[in-house]
Amino acid sequence: MEISKWKEDIQEERNQKDMFFSYHYQSPIPFEERQQFKGLDYYPPDPDFRFGIELHKHEEKKILKINDSQGNELAFLRWGEFRFKIGDKECTLQAYKSDPHEERLFVPFRDETSGKETYGAGRYLDLDYEQHHTPDGKWILDFNSAYNPWCAYNDAYACPFVDPENWLKVAVHAGEKKYSSR
Repeated sequence: MEISKWKEDIQEERNQKDMFFSYHYQSPIPFEERQQFKGLDYYPPDPDFRFGIELHKHEEKKILKINDSQGNELAFLRWGEFRFKIGDKECTLQAYKSDPHEERLFVPFRDETSGKETYGAGRYLDLDYEQHHTPDGKWILDFNSAYNPWCAYNDAYACPFVDPENWLKVAVHAGEKKYSSR
């Protein structure tokens, strides 16, 4: 994809999210904060944080139990892993599924920006087969689309914590930053 078109698409995605968070009745922004809401804060789009890579599927799909921010335990299937480099650092992230029949992958992660520039509990990527799977069998892992879980905006939401196996030892200066009102 052409870089200018890609940046345009990222910006449009962000504008749509800001509109939803500002006005939609299902917005996670508490109602009393919406008048002051001026939009979310993001890193500028950076193609160095966008990867077209292979998913190394696990032969045995083990169940990983993760707690959420409300104290519930959630079960995810460890579906496969992505291997890539950020700068000169080798990185691995596990991709999960809630159900073996769904085509969407859930990739939560923490990185060296967590708790400083970005939400402390980590950020998420959702990879939809139709949108993120390429004709040559690779997946588009684009950290520019990394987002905060809804519990970053409102304590009423329960969000899965990021398992330590998905804690990156590198800074990911891409995607959504920490919500400034919290």
